[in-house]
Amino acid sequence: MAMAHQVHTYAELRQQIHDDPSESAMKLPPDVEFHEDIRLLVYRPRGLIDETAVNKIIAVIQEIEAATQEPFNRFSDASEAHEVELNFRYVIQVSLHRRLTHKGRVPVKSAILATDSTLIHYARLLAVLTQGSSIEVRVFQDRKEAAQWLSVPLELLAAKAGGGGT
Repeated sequence: MAMAHQVHTYAELRQQIHDDPSESAMKLPPDVEFHEDIRLLVYRPRGLIDETAVNKIIAVIQEIEAATQEPFNRFSDASEAHEVELNFRYVIQVSLHRRLTHKGRVPVKSAILATDSTLIHYARLLAVLTQGSSIEVRVFQDRKEAAQWLSVPLELLAAKAGGGGT
């Protein structure tokens, strides 16, 4: 059953983050939490990770970067993502885009918790492609190690029951 799915651009998704373009507060998607007090974004994708999903989280990250003008670390819990529809060209393009858009900014950490072998592979590619930039990416299979590396309480990174979250 081949269904065509629409891939949204960063700009289109950035517009969708806001209920009303005149509002200054962001409306975060249900799979994203932003802990402003400790400067941590938590992303918990479920099911399929494809270009649309990646574009969506990049738009959210860029929106928070623009709105706060302060650095923040990221934690992506991809343990509930079980299908991947990405390719090398796209991952390389996104990695280079993020390197360029984050150039000259304060360094940040991006921890990716992944259990799916394909996701681990793409996450490691992202880590290699961002080496030497202000975005340090590490791939983890242990949530506790990710929490230690990010210097945050393990409870903040704990899996959410029912897949969604606060």
